[in-house]
Amino acid sequence: MRLDSLLHLLSEARAVVGHTEYVVIGSLSILGMEDVAQIPDGMSMSIDVDAYTIEDPERIFDLQDLLGENSPYHRDHGIYLDAVSPDLPTLPDGWDSRMRRIERDGLVVWFLHPDDAAVSKLARLDENDVRWVREGVAAHLISPPMVRAHFKTTRFTDKEEEQRAREGLERISKAVGNPKRRP
Repeated sequence: MRLDSLLHLLSEARAVVGHTEYVVIGSLSILGMEDVAQIPDGMSMSIDVDAYTIEDPERIFDLQDLLGENSPYHRDHGIYLDAVSPDLPTLPDGWDSRMRRIERDGLVVWFLHPDDAAVSKLARLDENDVRWVREGVAAHLISPPMVRAHFKTTRFTDKEEEQRAREGLERISKAVGNPKRRP
């Protein structure tokens, strides 16, 4: 996915619910990077935009039928809105002060910083999340030392989730340092 496609989708959301500010979390938060040429294809290949409205986060769920998975928008454009709650991601303290802001045509979109998105993905540790973090580390868009530092202020669900996240980051860091190994 490209930034223009994401912004078009959120412009359609604005037309329906009237909200002008959105937060994008998950894989496509990487599209908030200043230098999009640096983004590996594997970090932006998702077709679902995990987002919520800032002013009224629950309102995003009103858009599922029009812009969500299997919606007419999804069928026509190949992408869709995945309405999420701001409580969904596991994030470190201060994540909101590190977001990146893009404004276009009156639409304001906030994107998680890649290191904060990596924390959330490592907490989940799904196969796609591991790939995303690995590619971000390899491209120097995600800093393992910063992610480790963010772990200290992250409220994980439990100790097991925290341990999995830490071990996942170490496997990825080692694999990127030795390209023959895969996490």
